[in-house]
Amino acid sequence: MKAVVLEKARKITIDERPDPGRPGPFEVRVKIGSVGVCGSDVHYYAHGRIGDFIVEAPMILGHEAAGVIEEIGDGVTGLSIGDVVALEPGIPCGTCHYCKIGRYNLCEDVQFFATPPVDGALIESVVHPASFTYKAPKGMTEDLACLAEPMSVAVSAIRRAKLTMGEEVLVVGAGPIGVFTALVAEMSGANPTVVDVSRERLDIARQMGILSVHHSEIDRQFDVVIECSGADNMVLRACELVRAGGTVVLVGLHRTDRVEIPVFKTITRELNIVGVHRYANTYPAALSLLKRAEDRLQPMMSSFVTIDQVADHFENVVEGHVSSLKTIVRMR
Repeated sequence: MKAVVLEKARKITIDERPDPGRPGPFEVRVKIGSVGVCGSDVHYYAHGRIGDFIVEAPMILGHEAAGVIEEIGDGVTGLSIGDVVALEPGIPCGTCHYCKIGRYNLCEDVQFFATPPVDGALIESVVHPASFTYKAPKGMTEDLACLAEPMSVAVSAIRRAKLTMGEEVLVVGAGPIGVFTALVAEMSGANPTVVDVSRERLDIARQMGILSVHHSEIDRQFDVVIECSGADNMVLRACELVRAGGTVVLVGLHRTDRVEIPVFKTITRELNIVGVHRYANTYPAALSLLKRAEDRLQPMMSSFVTIDQVADHFENVVEGHVSSLKTIVRMR
């Protein structure tokens, strides 16, 4: 069956891969319908690696996946053939300390779609554990359901921030994760503002009803600052923009492993600095929030490509010719 395969940096092919076969016990077979293109996919395409994860052999891309169940294995309950589902892309070991306490996103043996050497979801069908396959709300499309993955990052960020109603929240970065984080903050009762250097991205956020400002216009402090841009200098800036006793949440992945923070002020102002690594136990909430925000999400859901257009799309993204906030690959 057809799959989108990253052969090496700057080379994508549409290749034939073996059929995954029938699902085993507690597994389902899913016909993939929609896969969101993530910044990590583009980074692997452009550089062939992210940190210590190196593409050393051809790898199927894609981890923001949704589809329709086409077969069910023994022991599966709560799912039926024909259900639209979202696939959580990381399968943990299930036996380590972190898995046992429910923080399976910290499992060191997780098998995550499109993270070398694990293949991703840009293929016609996959077999997936039923426990990491989530039925979408009634009437939800596969295009919307595949966004449960980036929405899950936002849910995790807001949970780590421990927001309370009425708090002022600054989200740094108006990319998909930043926009979703602002939406979740708002739906949690907080007052979010998104800041970015890109006026195009800020315009999209404004169309979605999110208070958005250019970075040069920030002139006050916030109870919580959530850094989603991955810009090295913004960690220090986030510490300056948060009020004493406030929380800085680090979501965006940075190009360097070490960045500057104001240690003395962090201590004397009792700042809380927390990290976010993917998510755990978020997909039901993410799907519910997507359904609630469906009408508001239309401005960012404006770019769609077919499997045969993927290679050109990735190259156009790297060359800076794509301005859409989120692109979705429609597999059929």
